[in-house]
Amino acid sequence: MCADLPDFQPAEVLMAAATLRRRFRYWFDRTMSKGTSALVAWLGLASVAVVLAGGLLVWLVDPNPADGEPRGFFASVWQAVLHALDPGDVAGDTGGHWEFVAVAFLITIGGIFIVTAFIGVLTTGLDAKLQELRKGRSIVLETGHTVILGWSDQVFTVIGELVEANGNKRRACVAVLADKDKVEMEDEIRAKVGDLRSTSVVCRTGDPLDPDDITLVNIAEARSVIILTGSGHDRDAHLVKMLLSVTKAENRCTIVGSVADQSNMPAARLAGGPAAYLIDATSVAARLIVQTCLQSGLSVVYTDLLDFGGDEIYVRHEPSLAGQPYSAALHSYRTSAIFGVRQGNGTVLLNPPSDYRIADGDHLLAISADDDTVVMAPPAPIHHELIVAGPDPVPAPKRALILGWNQRAVGVVEQLDQYLTAGSEVVVVARHHDVSLSLKRLAAEVRNLSLSLTEDDSADRAVLEALGIDDFDHVIALCYDDVDRQVADSRTLVTLLHLRDMEQKLDGKFSIVSEMGDDRNRQLAQVTQADDFIVSDKLLSLMTTQVSENPHLADVFGRLFDAGGSEIYLKPAELYVRAGHPLNFQTVLEAARLRGESAVGYRLAANAQAAPAYGIVLNPDKAASVTFAPDDRVIVLAKD
Repeated sequence: MCADLPDFQPAEVLMAAATLRRRFRYWFDRTMSKGTSALVAWLGLASVAVVLAGGLLVWLVDPNPADGEPRGFFASVWQAVLHALDPGDVAGDTGGHWEFVAVAFLITIGGIFIVTAFIGVLTTGLDAKLQELRKGRSIVLETGHTVILGWSDQVFTVIGELVEANGNKRRACVAVLADKDKVEMEDEIRAKVGDLRSTSVVCRTGDPLDPDDITLVNIAEARSVIILTGSGHDRDAHLVKMLLSVTKAENRCTIVGSVADQSNMPAARLAGGPAAYLIDATSVAARLIVQTCLQSGLSVVYTDLLDFGGDEIYVRHEPSLAGQPYSAALHSYRTSAIFGVRQGNGTVLLNPPSDYRIADGDHLLAISADDDTVVMAPPAPIHHELIVAGPDPVPAPKRALILGWNQRAVGVVEQLDQYLTAGSEVVVVARHHDVSLSLKRLAAEVRNLSLSLTEDDSADRAVLEALGIDDFDHVIALCYDDVDRQVADSRTLVTLLHLRDMEQKLDGKFSIVSEMGDDRNRQLAQVTQADDFIVSDKLLSLMTTQVSENPHLADVFGRLFDAGGSEIYLKPAELYVRAGHPLNFQTVLEAARLRGESAVGYRLAANAQAAPAYGIVLNPDKAASVTFAPDDRVIVLAKD
């Protein structure tokens, strides 16, 4: 009965239909939002629909074409495909039935719309892909590569040195991640680094502080990671955060970075873990300033050791020397200079005693042109009759002048106190909020120095002339840290120009060592003398790159720049051999061994003003002949 039928409710039916439309539209919108692939799929479905519908109509309206042979369904579909893809086929349809011509015309119009839309979608998708590639957001698939996190002026030095280090490799890769446009980074690298040779540089845009962005450079399979933190006041905070992000990636590669403030070193070491090798930038810079200031030509030696262009430090395991004394190792390499031992437990011994017995797990520390040139060879003959045993001259008190002040200045004064003999004097000329209190504290701590302060403008020519600049043995120009970096470098540049002009007019013989905050300003103040040296972030970049390639060098550099152990000295050649007699370097090596030292090179005074070596010959062939003059020097590793 009618009473048993459900009530007809058109409102509910309309609502259900509206809901169905909304769901279909929502589904369609979500599909379309998936990008180019979804649009291509929809156009493909539309093409199939047009072709099938058109083929069916052609088959229905014109089953018997003009040639009298019946047309099958698939042949009609093929005709529809041809008309959809090539509008020119319509011109050949005038001889058929008007129904066939009309259907063919409709198929052609539909094909034009579909093909046009397809070309537009492909063009848009290709452009979007190019934009995505420009953003540098794709994942690097390299393995065994070097990763650089961050961007600063140091990146060009680091990449240049990595290219040099990878010169004997068939293929190498450096991946850079920085919050900078990918194309801009690549353009700057090409402009400032030049020929990359066998090394490919891949740049990615991302935040080095973000653990998700760090995965773009495949840090889990990298060989080493170099962290560059720029020059901001919060650089150590960024370093710690990047160290935490890198360690979170669970990689086991070498991590290298530099800490600006020594008080932040414990936190950085905790964040980096055992795989992190951190350089105390402030302490190293202070030691570089003092050591290069006090010894003529030492700056050239350090530059040669730290870059990959000449001789570098290598670690060599030589089982055949196990049980032999260190003296045997000294004379076993003709084209490499041995200067220390790295023990099996990781302890570094620079210039150990001659009778030290080399253990099975020990590795020799060698200065050589490359890792494959550290090879044993029979020693050259030693001219024992030309060896002398002269005592070291008694050190005399020195006068040093410090112009400017920053956080490294305290370390500079402390290092001067360790190197200079009692009775030496340090005069500070600076206007800085911290200089007076720092010097008062230092005055109570130093043992060999007398400290004095002149609070005045260190860049003022009249102030410099009033100091009697020619009475000082060493001059150190520091850049201020209480003003803008560029302003501080500008004042240091002015100070340097005054000092060089005064040195020429007064015929002074004092050494000038300065520092620059921005390495580009170092290039502006490029020096023409070995003793007129500029310390900048470049040397720290060189050291960072060396450690990233060979992590064992971190301890070596730590010992090398420490005033407490053996260091590099340039001593008069007359303390070792007789001047004016031709001899080989093997003889010099033996003379240094008898004095408890390890000889690694020499400096000829006749070439002291000739760039770029300034008379320095590092790691000479031990069989080559050389004749020393009275002012020549021997480069040795010695305790003092």
